Amino acid sequence: MGRRPVFLAILAAALVLVPAAPAASASSSRFDLDSADIPALQARMASGRLSAAGLTRLYLDRIHQVDGKVNAVLALNPGALGQALESDARRRAHHLRGPLDGIPVLVKDNVDTRDQHTTAGSRALRSYPAKDATLITRLRNAGAVILGKANLSEWANFRAAKPTSGWSGVGGQTNNPYVLDRNPCGSSAGSAAGVAASLAQVAIGSETDGSIVCPAGMTATVGHKPSLGLVSRTGVVPISAEQDTAGPIARNVVDVALTLSALQGRDPSDPATAEYPRTQPTDYAKLLRPGVLRGARIGLWRLPVLGPSTDAVMTSAKNSLVKAGATVVEVTPPYQDRLGELEFPALLTEFHRDIDAYLATRPKGPRNLAELIAYNRADPLEQTCFAGQELFEQALAAPPPTDPGYLAGRAELSDLARRSLDETLAKYHLDAIASPTNPPAWKTDCATGDDDVIPSSTPAAVAGYPDVTVPAGFTGPLPVGISFMGARWSDGRMLALAADFERAAPARVPPRYLPTWPS
Repeated sequence: MGRRPVFLAILAAALVLVPAAPAASASSSRFDLDSADIPALQARMASGRLSAAGLTRLYLDRIHQVDGKVNAVLALNPGALGQALESDARRRAHHLRGPLDGIPVLVKDNVDTRDQHTTAGSRALRSYPAKDATLITRLRNAGAVILGKANLSEWANFRAAKPTSGWSGVGGQTNNPYVLDRNPCGSSAGSAAGVAASLAQVAIGSETDGSIVCPAGMTATVGHKPSLGLVSRTGVVPISAEQDTAGPIARNVVDVALTLSALQGRDPSDPATAEYPRTQPTDYAKLLRPGVLRGARIGLWRLPVLGPSTDAVMTSAKNSLVKAGATVVEVTPPYQDRLGELEFPALLTEFHRDIDAYLATRPKGPRNLAELIAYNRADPLEQTCFAGQELFEQALAAPPPTDPGYLAGRAELSDLARRSLDETLAKYHLDAIASPTNPPAWKTDCATGDDDVIPSSTPAAVAGYPDVTVPAGFTGPLPVGISFMGARWSDGRMLALAADFERAAPARVPPRYLPTWPS
């Protein structure tokens, strides 16, 4: 759709304009980007065998070589190499800001960055926001290198009745790096596919219901949907303040834990973070000790609706959990049908309220939902994959947030979601509930849209509880993840369980970029 020449021109300019990295970066090509975690990278930089600028160049080179197949990177940050050189200067001065200093991070393009457009994938929003999102400020304060923006499902998959995940009017279609004609799932498609293809060390995604964990599961990466209020949403294009949260995606749990440690904390401009407990850990990586699964009680929610091949992966995962010393109890959390009935009407009202409030913060572009609808009707390119905007139109006509029917529905929805997890955890004395994150990826098809019957993310998403997915296995070449869900603010415990599962049953293998798969 005319994006690639511009993208490559930006890359070429960035590589020419920034001074060469120190010689120590030359040896950086001798290690495997795919398997390197942040502690290993920091050790190399501490020893002088790698520089932040050298690491950033490696990722820029890899984007140039690989992203033509995946289409995960919407736009590079022209200042990325400059940020990396600043990190190297801090290292020389012994003023490092923490384990993320010098680490390249890709950011979903619904997160405001002052030095790049933030579009939510929509051509209507091609402009600079007024300032950085709070989470971007925290990444910069931690010394991270903002590598660029990741493609996404336009408007976080909340525009059309039959959307195609990973497609946006600005970026086109993101592909699943394991099988390129298969879908990457969820609105954080570019974030997950980019990390899976080793185009960044870490990526930031966002989720209302499934948009971090499903793409992570589909691409054999680790995704963490935090407890609501753990990470500020200020400056993140919204769907619903009752459910939205941002969170990290990486190729291993330790990188997710280190990134979450930098992201979390209170923000006066986001009321949800006022409930952030003062006892919350500040360094999640310290919790990732071996043997956490020994003696743990895990409830396995199989979800046979996802198919026999996915269930076979869950049987293997169950065996691994038991071998690691966990007790596994098969469970089915209650109230799931009612959650499905109540969630969508609530989101319509909340989207209209929250998108209008967000657009009012933007210096340019549409000022409200009605203007977005008018823009889409006038732009033929916005109609080239999923032509409709039924959800926009339904949200415009939805009851206001003061409507008694809406208020009653949202109260019941939130209550049942919390109870579905709390009652199951209490009844069986569980540390966590585990479930398949996703089925094998479906073929991408703009004519039919997504084939995404994936109910496992809904209870944690609606309740505001943590959900961590980690690779569990494959059906053919297609990844399947396993999610660990727990009570609100148990993020550290879920990460520790996921890390021990990753250790006990290492499932991830790098993608092979197969053009298609026959089954």
